[in-house]
Amino acid sequence: MPRRVNLPAADDLFRPTEPPPATEPGLRERRVRAVPTAPDDDTRTRRPSGRVRHDEKITIYVTAEELLDLEHARLELRRDHGLAVDRGRLVREAVALVLADLDEHGHDSMLVQRLIED
Repeated sequence: MPRRVNLPAADDLFRPTEPPPATEPGLRERRVRAVPTAPDDDTRTRRPSGRVRHDEKITIYVTAEELLDLEHARLELRRDHGLAVDRGRLVREAVALVLADLDEHGHDSMLVQRLIED
């Protein structure tokens, strides 16, 4: 009978154990945030789930060009905006934005207009 070993999750292994050291005066600190601080904006009712354990899964197929575009967007977010997000988070954010637009604008939403064009 095979035995399953329970290993700690990555979050348990890489969690901070002590506060970060104070930076030296004159040095500019660049922080990369995995989860950006959200503005106090009540106009967007749909929120993506963010960094939580997800129990549901879908599989989508994309072209090589679409995958490269997604990866370039992810790298741009990290480089230019200091946001470290994975492709799943990026897709969840995009889906939340599109669905919020659909809720707000209905037939005039970007999603409906693009689907009509096809």
